[in-house]
Amino acid sequence: MKAQKYLYLLRKIKDVAFATVDEHGNPQVRIIDIMIVEDEKLYFVVSRGKEVYKQISDNPNIAITAMTKDYLMIRLNGKVKKADQKLLSQVFIDNSSMNEVYPGDSRNILDVFCIYEGYGEVFDLSNHPIYREPFSFGGMKIEYKGFIISNNCIECGACQNICPQKSIDTGTPYKIKQENCLHCGLCQENCPVDAINKL
Repeated sequence: MKAQKYLYLLRKIKDVAFATVDEHGNPQVRIIDIMIVEDEKLYFVVSRGKEVYKQISDNPNIAITAMTKDYLMIRLNGKVKKADQKLLSQVFIDNSSMNEVYPGDSRNILDVFCIYEGYGEVFDLSNHPIYREPFSFGGMKIEYKGFIISNNCIECGACQNICPQKSIDTGTPYKIKQENCLHCGLCQENCPVDAINKL
């Protein structure tokens, strides 16, 4: 399944930017390690003394973003919950460096969490035109973004001529190739009849 492939990509990258919201509604971000990917779930550990522990306990909504050395970006929004604590042993087997950070019984300060549902997008800047693909897992629906050309289109070509990725095809109406769209908004800003709307 597509989502599982992209979750494994996050595991391969391993160190990802992980965003939460604090008690004042302010965004907070830090690097976490994706420890296990299994059954369309991402697993990680957090020590109970950290602020992020309180943040995900109070508000299970999180966001992750990461990038490969080849400029393939992946991001997702999801929900977190505590996982089976028995997985802690597997975390230390699969991630041997954790034994140096939390030697012996000190590992017991860690709780295992999982991202059990979410939606996201892969965005590949190494291709021309660029390529993007949405995905979802755990029963969450894909959230589509970008722009769409309505039937008010007069087929003047203004949008097509200005698109930096040449991702607009002629037609009645013209059509944006969503998989190649930057979401920059140039087409919308330059449409003389306001025929282009955000999804």
